[in-house]
Amino acid sequence: MNTEWRPTLAASIRLRHDRVRDKELLVMPERVVVLNPEAGRILRLCDGSRTTTQIVEELTADFPGAPLADDVGEFLGRVRDEGWVR
Repeated sequence: MNTEWRPTLAASIRLRHDRVRDKELLVMPERVVVLNPEAGRILRLCDGSRTTTQIVEELTADFPGAPLADDVGEFLGRVRDEGWVR
């Protein structure tokens, strides 16, 4: 994981909270993805202002001792491959 990368959602994708289901959704052309709470939390931090290091640090404050650097890096790599973040 590039620790200086500042991930942000791709231009055609929006992150929305569905109040009825109480779930985070990735809304994209022709598709909606229902996210688990962890994925939604990570993607909410991907606003282009934070580096991946800062995202991990912010999450670590809430989940001390968890191996977040590896997990967050792997997740961001997958969603980048999907074209959801850039």
